[in-house]
Amino acid sequence: MHKQNSSSQNRLSILSRRSLLSLLAGLLIFAGGSSVAQADEWRVATLAPDGSSWMKILSKGAAEVDTNTSGRVKLKYYTGGVQGDEKDVIRKMKMGALDAGAFTSVGLSQIVPSIRVLEIPMLFDSVQEMDYVRRKMWGTFMKRFDKKGYKLLDPGDVGAIHFYSNSPIRTKADLVKAKVWLWGEDALVKTMFKKLGVKGVPMGVPNVLPALNTGKINACYGSALATVALQWYTKIKYATSMTTSYGVSATVINKASWDKMSPEDMTAVKKSMRKHSKELRATVRRDNKRAHKAIVRAGVKVIETPAATQAEFQKIAETVWTDMVGKLYSQKDLDRVLRYRAEYRAKNG
Repeated sequence: MHKQNSSSQNRLSILSRRSLLSLLAGLLIFAGGSSVAQADEWRVATLAPDGSSWMKILSKGAAEVDTNTSGRVKLKYYTGGVQGDEKDVIRKMKMGALDAGAFTSVGLSQIVPSIRVLEIPMLFDSVQEMDYVRRKMWGTFMKRFDKKGYKLLDPGDVGAIHFYSNSPIRTKADLVKAKVWLWGEDALVKTMFKKLGVKGVPMGVPNVLPALNTGKINACYGSALATVALQWYTKIKYATSMTTSYGVSATVINKASWDKMSPEDMTAVKKSMRKHSKELRATVRRDNKRAHKAIVRAGVKVIETPAATQAEFQKIAETVWTDMVGKLYSQKDLDRVLRYRAEYRAKNG
């Protein structure tokens, strides 16, 4: 592992704590900003550790909702992933053992698979482009979650996704040689890997750091913020400049719990969530930039992706777009995303 000086370690320690706060805030977007209107509490599963700065901020937000609803809306947090991974949380929500959970798009897609159309590889050139398309599509996904018995809240950001590795990745051949993490059996990434000729090593997020440490894997993917928050940066030496996608996240609540609120409390909760979701998305984006700079200061070298490699990835990715039609999303979904992307590009030159 490359050397880090003490000041760099201190900065990263501070940033790591702040990054975890921002990352999870981006994933949750004010998760559990409300509760049932009776004496019951909303049981909200979160990855954030108890006592963290992030939980302190969320507690302030919960206190605001508590005050604005005269104590009728309350929360009970299950922190630090004690309720399990995303699949476990969804299962417990279906059983009624939990009221809400915060998910990446991988978890969200276990309820509504078509939401992954927002994360198909090599789709967007900028986060602003993604914002435009997501804003156009989000209402559709809210309706689809509603039909499944869930309330989908405002979207959150994970950040621009890059490859991180212990050997430079400049070409497809370099990636093929690497032992790359694959998040479980993520159908979208698995298909992209297959098209690239990459044999991913499937495992959950908590297993990535130990696997990097033992050499079971020597490459992974994620946002800069996630790489710092999850400490992956301590086990890698290189990052690709190429963005493969933009991570999407959101909080989902059982409608049975949501609908117990009075109309007045629901209005108060929605107002608070709108305010906090905008603030938290901005925080995630700011801290992704800070995390990238901190990773570089710690010694991770950014490898510029050659134009030829990027073009090759783009061509392969576009075959994935069509291959996933009928598996994750419909042709209509794909057409809408591409149409909205074209609208944004036409308006912004």
